[in-house]
Amino acid sequence: MEGKREEVEIRSRADAMGMRPWPVTPPPSPEEVIKVYARRGAEEFGRWLEENLRFEDSFGKPEALQGLKVVDIGLWRLGHKFAASLLAEAGAEVVCVEPPGGDPLRQLTPFGREEYMLEHQQTGEKTGLEFINEMRNQYAVTLNIDTPEGQEVFRGLAAHADVVIDGHLPGYLDERGIGYRQLSRINPRLVYCWVGLRGQWGPMKDRVSRFGQWELEPFAQATNSLIHNTGFPQDQLPRGRGGDPTRAGAWVGDYVAGEQAAVNILAALYWRDEVSGEGQFIEVTAAEALLDILDFDITWYGFNRSIKARTGGWDPNLNQYEWNPCKDGYMMIGGQSDRLWYRIGMCIEQDDPQFGRLIHEDPFLKEMAARNALHALIKTYTLTTRWLRNINRVEAEEKLLEYDVAAGPLLYIDEVCEFPHFKYRPWVYWVETDYGPVLYATPPTAFQFQTPHRVKWMGRAIGQDNYEIYMRWLGLSPSKVDELKGKGVI
Repeated sequence: MEGKREEVEIRSRADAMGMRPWPVTPPPSPEEVIKVYARRGAEEFGRWLEENLRFEDSFGKPEALQGLKVVDIGLWRLGHKFAASLLAEAGAEVVCVEPPGGDPLRQLTPFGREEYMLEHQQTGEKTGLEFINEMRNQYAVTLNIDTPEGQEVFRGLAAHADVVIDGHLPGYLDERGIGYRQLSRINPRLVYCWVGLRGQWGPMKDRVSRFGQWELEPFAQATNSLIHNTGFPQDQLPRGRGGDPTRAGAWVGDYVAGEQAAVNILAALYWRDEVSGEGQFIEVTAAEALLDILDFDITWYGFNRSIKARTGGWDPNLNQYEWNPCKDGYMMIGGQSDRLWYRIGMCIEQDDPQFGRLIHEDPFLKEMAARNALHALIKTYTLTTRWLRNINRVEAEEKLLEYDVAAGPLLYIDEVCEFPHFKYRPWVYWVETDYGPVLYATPPTAFQFQTPHRVKWMGRAIGQDNYEIYMRWLGLSPSKVDELKGKGVI
């Protein structure tokens, strides 16, 4: 009941701030969902899962990484911040170290529009949504590590930390005497993880332009062929280089690198605590992390020097297995087996008999492997789109589900936030912040019996936790913190 009252209060504050109300319609009731379980013969199992995995109960459970201390330091990039967020959601105490003026990432906002930034309720400072979203459960302190006193303070933080996550340029901290080589002498148990784009060593290591600009995430996508992989296939040229490439909309390189960094850190902590007793140095790059998810592209090139051509959303392994335009958006249809292929055909030919001729008259389309040839894909998707263009997503889904075909609409972000399944679990939720209520995606790791991950707060003003962290971690008095602040060290 308390949680419901708090949710109503947050929604009221959001309405008062002129924010879009969420949810527009309430999620399904537990009684409605139980009926779904019953229809599928899983009522007992469904009840058992809900009793143990409910999101509302997670905040009263213990945290897997409680007691772990993490220091995160870097500028501009999201990879190190995402790694820190993942550890913080699991219960680690994470301190985000920024220069006295704050991380420039705070000022990042869509199209440079200041109205898309949120204002801190005490300081009036405006911060971009991207930065706030990745400041999950993190404390914010400021420190000028270019000064001797700032470097000494950072050594003190590292001496008390289990983990340091470094998002600076290659060797930046090492040059100032506060890299892994120096810190490991102070704290041999320290796990130190550097997160970047192409690495700190090698001929194409991360670098900075003559204007002092950091290389950012798209360079990783471009380096490892991910951008080449995505895009439209219209102007096919020799060796698979036709069509226009398309960069991923999200900063996927940073996020994949951050996820890999968190996995590496946890593995290193296990090795330290269970085997060696010592920490270690870890390097994670976005380009190499993305290579790990390039499917079979590298294997294929090694097999016969093939360069995978751009196929848009088509999958060269399966037909059908793609989204096609329909009357009000796009529809995903999955036909990865002969059984599903024929069921798709039987469904579509009810409205468009010509599709049935593909099944009955074209022997080339009767076998799964043959159906994946480019001309077969073109033939199949041309007729599928001709069928879909006259119906909307709901109608298409209903028709395909009648034939037990895996199908679903592509959702826009407003539909994602209002999707009954996501609202019920919930995968989208409000959190109260110092910048006002913020709608966010709940951690996918939130559904655990004993130690679910969670978001307790989000976003902090520049240096908001200076006094608390420096006093609690280093034993500095408030007057000492004031002195360092007056010198520009903090």
